Amino acid sequence: MVPVVMLTARTDTIDVVVGLEVGADDYVTKPFEMPELIARVRAALRRASLAAPSDDVIRLNAVRVDVAAHTVARGDERIELTPTEFRLLVELGRHAGHVLSREQLLDRVWGYDYLGDSRLVDATIQRLRGKIEADPSRPRVIETVRGFGYRAAAEP
Repeated sequence: MVPVVMLTARTDTIDVVVGLEVGADDYVTKPFEMPELIARVRAALRRASLAAPSDDVIRLNAVRVDVAAHTVARGDERIELTPTEFRLLVELGRHAGHVLSREQLLDRVWGYDYLGDSRLVDATIQRLRGKIEADPSRPRVIETVRGFGYRAAAEP
């Protein structure tokens, strides 16, 4: 996986959110300081190496995540996810049964140097549920733990 760092003059919140949601690993706006850009690129490369494919297959109820093949399926139906959605699902799946706070997810999925709003996690979870849940209004794969964060259902 090749990390993508967007460097742009567009600073509106919607531009940042759209850039991250279409798959960018980080978003840097002009003007910027070169040491910060270098640090962000290094962080993106570090995250990419930590997220290197492995032989993991994660099962979350009817959802199967093949980390090495970078595929997600519910039964025989293949599900297309953005890179961020995939990393989020893998992170939750690797800690199935445990609650991860929004801040932990921001740190692990978007990177510790991402100074964003935890609502980004909520919005990404909502879109992810819309793709992987049989009934997104009654989630069984990714559960909300009110006031704290999210938990992926542990394999029965």
